Amino acid sequence: MTQASLDLRARLFVALQQLIPQHALSHLMHRVAKSRHPLLKTLLIRAFARLYRIEMREALEPDLGAYPHFNAFFTRALRPEARPLDPDSRAILCPVDGAISQIGAIEAGTLIQAKGQRYRLVDLLGGDTQHASALDGGRFATLYLSPRDYHRIHLPLAARPRAMTHVPGRLFSVNATTTALVPGLFARNERLVAQLDTDAGPMTLVLVGAIFVGGIETVWDGVITPPHRPGAARHWTLGKDARPLGRGAELGRFNLGSTVILLFPPGMMEWHATLAPGQPVRLGQALGLLRENTSTSGV
Repeated sequence: MTQASLDLRARLFVALQQLIPQHALSHLMHRVAKSRHPLLKTLLIRAFARLYRIEMREALEPDLGAYPHFNAFFTRALRPEARPLDPDSRAILCPVDGAISQIGAIEAGTLIQAKGQRYRLVDLLGGDTQHASALDGGRFATLYLSPRDYHRIHLPLAARPRAMTHVPGRLFSVNATTTALVPGLFARNERLVAQLDTDAGPMTLVLVGAIFVGGIETVWDGVITPPHRPGAARHWTLGKDARPLGRGAELGRFNLGSTVILLFPPGMMEWHATLAPGQPVRLGQALGLLRENTSTSGV
């Protein structure tokens, strides 16, 4: 197949996403994924496990038949020893299994989306100029979760949840093709912005929804979506009563997969120089290190 044919197929794929009812299809997929019909759930789970060669020996429950519906299988827990945490107390842990989409510095209030494309941090954060200003000059990493990946999200550092914002939006695919062709993709898709406090400083994780992603949830507030609510962004202040979470603890999950964006303010940490776009990563590995003058005693 020629490069011209591949380019045309990519553009048709993106154009189709513009035309289809993204939220309606995602809501339908969510209902199917939660169906307890024995024949349907068994067919979906076994077909998916075979297609993506899922390694069930890593799962806390390795028996495919034990899952009550497809979504329970998709968000399955892993055995604790399957993803050991880097022992360095200064290490910034990878929060997911996936691949690096982009990684680097936040420059002039913008992040890299793809080669030759940048988008505004303030747009990603739902228009919060104060939050964006505090992060400008800091570091970001965009991590893509493919369908075969583990879909729970864990904490890079011990932290206490401080606030979160749900930003309604579109539900484009977040694969490499769409990311390269849809300007400002991550600032257009539905997303949840989670702000957390660590002993080393503030940390932000942005959970980006995508086509057929039926839900985003957190351990402290449960299901955020669905339903997919249009309109203005919703903000929650969690307060000092929020339960602190340990290093590597579960933060939330995608009920079908997507992308996580890590954001750190200037001077707090640095990424490992060996990391690059396209590189596979696993939960618990060190993506970077806190600066030596930061505290790591625990929240």
